[in-house]
Formats: sequence, structure tokens, C-alpha cells
Amino acid sequence: MTSRVPRIVIILAILMVVGLLSSAVAADKPQTWSGQVSDAMCGAKHMGPPADCTRGCVSKGSKFALVVGDKVYTLETTDKASLDTLNKLAGEKAKVTGVANGETIQVKSVAAAS
Repeated sequence: MTSRVPRIVIILAILMVVGLLSSAVAADKPQTWSGQVSDAMCGAKHMGPPADCTRGCVSKGSKFALVVGDKVYTLETTDKASLDTLNKLAGEKAKVTGVANGETIQVKSVAAAS
């Protein structure tokens, strides 16, 4: 007795694979977040003025972060221009464009929030 898989099962399997592939591609698309520039160690709670605390912590090895509501994203970049802009905007509102992976954003660009 030969087993034949109904066409609907094959069609559903193909649609599921296409859906998984398209969601994986969408995950790598850059997004933009607006929030306050901080550092990964202090997040939203600073010891003193936010700008001074952020710069001090980053100078001691902490990474820049972006506080968006209750969420703190660690910002990953080695781009000198982005790092300079983050330093300039420490404690202020900024727009960060990049790709998120959990609680980390791989930074593509940084600009002051208008």
C-alpha cells in the first residue's frame, strides 16, 4: 500500500518554510529607537548628572547604552563617528538605528533626537 501525502499538507509545509525564512530576513533589517544615551552599567539610574556619569563609566570600560522606556539596550559599535556622537549626546535624547539582538543593538547610525 503506497502512502500519498495530501497536497494540502505539502502546501502548508511550504508556506511554513517560507514564513520562517522571511521572518529570519526581517530580523536583520535595521530599526530605529529613540531614548536617552546612557551606559550599560548604570542604565537609567546614575550616580550624579547623567552625562557625567555616562562618560565616566564609558571611560572605565562600560559600553554606551540606550534607555527606551523601561528597557536598556547595550550599544555595540567600533565606528569612531558613532562613538563620538554617543559621547556628545551622553545623558540626552538620541535616535539610534541598527539591528537588535536581544538586549543589544549593533549600531548603524546615531543622531540627536529632534
